[in-house]
Amino acid sequence: MASLNTTLFQPYSFFLLGIPGLEHIHIWIGFPFFVVYLIAFLGNISILSVIQNQSSLHQPVFYFLAVLSSIDLGLSTSTIPKMFGIFWFNLSIFEGCLIQMFFIHLCTGMESTVLVAMAYDRYVAICNPLRYTLVLSNKVVFVIISVILLRPLPFVTPFVLLILRLPFCGHQIIPHTYCEHMGIARLSCASIRVNIIYGLCTISIFVFDIIAIIISYIQILGAVFRLPSLDAQLKALSTCGSHVCVMLVFYTPAFFSFMTHRFGRNIPSYIHILLANFYVVIPPALNPVIYGVRTKQVRKQVLNIFSKKKI
Repeated sequence: MASLNTTLFQPYSFFLLGIPGLEHIHIWIGFPFFVVYLIAFLGNISILSVIQNQSSLHQPVFYFLAVLSSIDLGLSTSTIPKMFGIFWFNLSIFEGCLIQMFFIHLCTGMESTVLVAMAYDRYVAICNPLRYTLVLSNKVVFVIISVILLRPLPFVTPFVLLILRLPFCGHQIIPHTYCEHMGIARLSCASIRVNIIYGLCTISIFVFDIIAIIISYIQILGAVFRLPSLDAQLKALSTCGSHVCVMLVFYTPAFFSFMTHRFGRNIPSYIHILLANFYVVIPPALNPVIYGVRTKQVRKQVLNIFSKKKI
């Protein structure tokens, strides 16, 4: 009887349906996801390898890039392999749903924080270039990286506790490709008002991060346009190009996913799920591509590695 109550009120596992309405083409949807995951995995491993092995890249901006690549590896690996199981092998049952939810929200929180740190790095590099090494010393960089890794923890842990307190009354089917807080909470047969309020509060943290980044770039643009020559202005702006692209890649799908989730009640459910997938799948794949193409130092070292292999 105790086992029955546990199953009814706090199930050991959930069932992920994938993308509702597109079940008949799940097998084909799996192929682009596989390609994206391959790009994310190989791209981020390459970035980490290049930064580790090239002493010329042992600088604060590349330390933050290494942290970003590590987070992207964690985010993509915690979500996409399970999607393969759903799309290709119909493995819908998932016993690690709460663990996946925890890591997804933890990684997205870390990624937002590291983008703020990278904006601060660009602010110091352009607005106070002579004090760059003094302001961003190894000790300061270590503290910033510690904040990046630890800051989301106290905000994400309550998600798990809020889910554990809910009764589910046998509801275990999630119309999604991965487990996230509100997707699980909506299965509950009790009020989820607290979950909704807390979820909105955590979203406000992303808003504060975006505001901090905007303020940094206002200061950066002010410093850039005070430079005497056009060439100097373009060179300064080009150093920020990769970071701006990565921010857009991360925040844009998140913004559209949030807007359709809150206000798009007439939008088909598979659009909601696809946008939510883009939010966790696209940034880990595009970030190493952006930095590999736009960052001269990274691009040069990667090309050197491949040229040596050919020889």
